[in-house]
Amino acid sequence: MAPPLSRRHLLQAAAITAATPAISYAAATPAAAAVSEEPSVWTVRPFALEDVKLGKGVFADKRQLMLDHARGYDVNRLLQVFRANAGLFTGGAVAPGGWEGLDGEANGNLRGHYTGHFLTMLSQAYAGTGEQVFVDKTLTMVEALTEVREALRHDPVVLNSPGRLGTSAENVRGSYQYVDLPGGVLGDASAITLSSWVKPTHDADWTRILDFGNDTTRYLYLATRNASGVPRFAITTSGAGGEQGLNGTAALPMDRWSHLAVTIAGGTGTLYVNGTAVAQNTSMSLTPATLGTLAHHWLGRSHYSSDPVFPGAFDEFNVWSRALSAAEIAGLQDSRAADASAGRGDLVSYAFDETTGSTFADASGRGLTATLRRTWGAPSHPGFLAAYPETQFIDLETRTSPDYTKVWAPYYTAHKILRGLLDAYTATDDDRALDLASGMCDWMYSRLSKLPDATLQRMWGIFSSGEFGGIVEAIVDLHSLTGRAEHLALAKLFDLDKLIDACAANTDILDGLHANQHIPIFTGLVRLYDATGEERYLTAAKNFWGMVVPGRMYGIGGTSATEFWKASGVIAGSINTTTAETCCAYNLLKLSRMLFFHEQSPKYMDYYERALYNQVLGSKQDKADAEKPLVTYFIGLTPGHVRDYTPKQGTTCCEGTGMESATKYQDSVYFKKADGSALYVNLYSPSTLTWAEKGVTVTQKTGYPREQGTTLTIGGRRAAFELRLRVPSWAGAGFRVTVNGRAVPGTPTPGSYFPVSRTWRAGDTVRVSIPFRLRVEKALDDPSLQTLFYGPVNLVGRNAATDYLPLGLYRNAGLSGDLLPTLTPVPGKPLHHTLDGTEFAPFSEGTEDPTHAYFRRSEPRVCFGTLDSGVVNPAKPDGTTLLDEIWSAAPFRSKGTLVSRVRAVVDTWVSAGLLTRADGAKVVSTAGSATYAA
Repeated sequence: MAPPLSRRHLLQAAAITAATPAISYAAATPAAAAVSEEPSVWTVRPFALEDVKLGKGVFADKRQLMLDHARGYDVNRLLQVFRANAGLFTGGAVAPGGWEGLDGEANGNLRGHYTGHFLTMLSQAYAGTGEQVFVDKTLTMVEALTEVREALRHDPVVLNSPGRLGTSAENVRGSYQYVDLPGGVLGDASAITLSSWVKPTHDADWTRILDFGNDTTRYLYLATRNASGVPRFAITTSGAGGEQGLNGTAALPMDRWSHLAVTIAGGTGTLYVNGTAVAQNTSMSLTPATLGTLAHHWLGRSHYSSDPVFPGAFDEFNVWSRALSAAEIAGLQDSRAADASAGRGDLVSYAFDETTGSTFADASGRGLTATLRRTWGAPSHPGFLAAYPETQFIDLETRTSPDYTKVWAPYYTAHKILRGLLDAYTATDDDRALDLASGMCDWMYSRLSKLPDATLQRMWGIFSSGEFGGIVEAIVDLHSLTGRAEHLALAKLFDLDKLIDACAANTDILDGLHANQHIPIFTGLVRLYDATGEERYLTAAKNFWGMVVPGRMYGIGGTSATEFWKASGVIAGSINTTTAETCCAYNLLKLSRMLFFHEQSPKYMDYYERALYNQVLGSKQDKADAEKPLVTYFIGLTPGHVRDYTPKQGTTCCEGTGMESATKYQDSVYFKKADGSALYVNLYSPSTLTWAEKGVTVTQKTGYPREQGTTLTIGGRRAAFELRLRVPSWAGAGFRVTVNGRAVPGTPTPGSYFPVSRTWRAGDTVRVSIPFRLRVEKALDDPSLQTLFYGPVNLVGRNAATDYLPLGLYRNAGLSGDLLPTLTPVPGKPLHHTLDGTEFAPFSEGTEDPTHAYFRRSEPRVCFGTLDSGVVNPAKPDGTTLLDEIWSAAPFRSKGTLVSRVRAVVDTWVSAGLLTRADGAKVVSTAGSATYAA
């Protein structure tokens, strides 16, 4: 069922407030849920995604590629890791791998995060397109996650599947489940036979079929694979160094049944595989009796905590108090023990015929009922939902240093899941999603509220392990729906006081910090300000933004070098192959947007345009793929760098935020003043706005940035409001606005909003002209290292060279100061130009060409209008050249004005001894002889 617009509007816009009536999340219904207006402190408010429809253009094209990925990807693959963790059937789904897989980086300790990103993408895709397929996938995921949470609250239940001889007990990889046998299984037997059918599904070394022992000193085990990949049996009373063992000769096949048996008697041990003796040790002095009474008797679990739990299935497990003959073991290959000459094991015998419950009956006559358990102990606490056990959260509470192979940002992962569930709720109106989200926060509050503040401060200050992403923002959003005081209290438990207090005091402590661990903290602080009114939160966020932009920002809008920040102003000195983590741009866009709701400073939307039109668009490859979203992790800014759209092992954080970015391109095109008196046009993008409160539509038709302007047409009923058109900070002379063909009076100022106030009627047409100029932006720490912009578009050179390209741009500069005439347009390829044999193209084009985002400015000789004066271009000690000083006064009204400027600068430089009088005369003469573009 399609949800009402007001619900999606509420959370898509984060338009929520703290003062709401208390409602239990478990009892909430769409009609009764606590729905409130946007925060009263927001002087400007966003429109919901469904209120802004994208028109044809680069954003729609990029989005379509991601929508195709969203339609084609099987969400059961994402759910596999959740279902496995809960001990549920996975339906044969293959986990995504990478960060979502047990074989991925840090053993998959971040798994589950990608599911949250995917839920958000689906929700945004539905809001933007209305296609039912996205709702259907969302509902499938919410239903599955509901089942997962319920399963985690109970003891594990046997998964019954077809076995080799009857039925089997399946152990899904990632379930952390094993079979716990009672004490006394081995008795005091001096001779023994162990026998089991197994079907391993993963080739990890040291997975145990059985491990009976006390610890890592006294035990016996049978493993499917040792370090050489073959089965191994061992027994010891003195640890690994004292093991007496038997090694197989070949690896067990995956996903096929194998029978393994071990006999010990009279000092001889024999290992059988599929009825054939493959190893014998005639010097085995140890027997089960030697081990004495053992504490643990496990199937599928090792006493070595680093060993994986057995993934696969068990069918028939028997133990006899004698050594079976070779013939008897051969007889077990085609018959159950009860039907073979060996008979059932007299010490223990499990057929694994059970189809329900958590126990396995012993048919030996000894009544040793076995129990299915999880390695992490009792059922999870109420509300807990994750794709791994609570153990990462528990470990973090005592951890003092990072180790992502043990604890990798559990609250970060919780944030992604929580955010995805909230977005799913807005998209589908499914109360189960809200219940899951609220339950997660109840669980978090029950843990964190019991911890001392010093513990929390230590936790949140740990690199990586203590990272919590944008969880505060999500919790405050939830609080606006539930009205529950403990949810707002939970949000405040994530306060990292050292960071907040420093930024509130405008003290820059960012050098050396992990960028993306900290950026989303500040979006959460803005939301906490909305809910509490505490000024330090908002002040800290504003000051933090100013510490990053522009001091730690690359031209494309990105930040971070190998994920970390350097000192402010270090740009050239931080460029490497792993700059500009894509998540950082995503989160800085969110923060910029949120700050704009409080303070309509055009700098926030200038940054938004920069990062969106360059890094964010350019991070998505222009290629379809159902398996991968094709989004960068890092964007290296070194010369000749080739973007990697399949980063690391896949399912990374940046691919997750990339999926989100590509389905919400329209979220900041338009904002409205809180009282409805004004409409902000922040971005020039083909789109149609439906402003329901006014009964008005605004249709924007443009090819921007290929087109240098846009046309807005008003539809609907008459309405009075002020249209506020953003004048980009880079826009020079020529920004012009007409309404119905008549010029609007006023002087547009770069880096401001140009107001047009009137009572609008259907058919009114607004034309905005925004002439582009080619310009450079210099690295703050090395002015000779520059990046090229044409209007909002960052142009990158496509060249395989691995050294910075030396480029001169003054040789044919126009009177306006525009450097574009120095470049040559490429026919049939808008925004593409060539210079010195290198093609320059928009950064936003998602290709795999080697690129140069920065170049080395080189103006060795004084040239005007392509004429070379023959004079070396001199420079001051600070690096400013003669041509720099001349052209800094552009634009020039006429050639004569330019020549006068040349003469004045030359005279100054000659007087200062920086230029000879003869060379000065040549420079002035060349300037007077040249022909200039406008």
